[in-house]
Amino acid sequence: MPWFSGAVTTPGPADATEVRRRLRAQQGRFIPKPALPALDEVVATVLSQHTSDINSGRAFARLKAVFPSWEQAADAPTEDLADAIRSGGIADQKARRIKQILAAIEEREGHISLDRLAGLEDAAAAAYLESLPGVGPKTAACVLVFSLGRAAFPVDTHVHRIAIRLGWIPAKTTADAAHRLLAEIVPAPIRYDLHVALVTHGRTVCRAQRPRCDECVLRDLCAYGSAIPVP
Repeated sequence: MPWFSGAVTTPGPADATEVRRRLRAQQGRFIPKPALPALDEVVATVLSQHTSDINSGRAFARLKAVFPSWEQAADAPTEDLADAIRSGGIADQKARRIKQILAAIEEREGHISLDRLAGLEDAAAAAYLESLPGVGPKTAACVLVFSLGRAAFPVDTHVHRIAIRLGWIPAKTTADAAHRLLAEIVPAPIRYDLHVALVTHGRTVCRAQRPRCDECVLRDLCAYGSAIPVP
């Protein structure tokens, strides 16, 4: 019986493994990105919201150049922080959020560092991260997998869209619920790899508008693509 009522037949863990195999055959070898310290990853993920990787990367590099330490960033006027990250878009909002996060960490830890997350279990580390201002399951999962090497599965807009189209989760599943549901579907050893592969697939093939289903290596596994007549 399907694990949610009224849904299309959903692929299970074996199908997630097959999705990864096909995407890797098309995209090439999985290359993990360079690991950042946990706090750097939190800030980098905040900067990545609603912008491109190029722009957010520029904003992060500029932020680190202007404020070599997080203590300097925390003490700086919000306007100066916003000026440093202007290339990442909605800079005023992101600057306020970064300041709030840094202040919360300093209040709890007595200094601005997330180094102690390395000694926490996955659930405790995720709970700590999600208790920070504006940090949700996606940012927490990014820190867990990219910085701490844990078996988390970040669900960004591309992963969320593809998971719905594949029939893994219902169409109206929220992003928060998607993290919980997809953790049950995607085997732990392939989560990082599959996340990266799905993001690339979402940017190039399974796009939000005008998806290229006729070129998709997952079409026969996909509830969405299978419903489209073959030309």
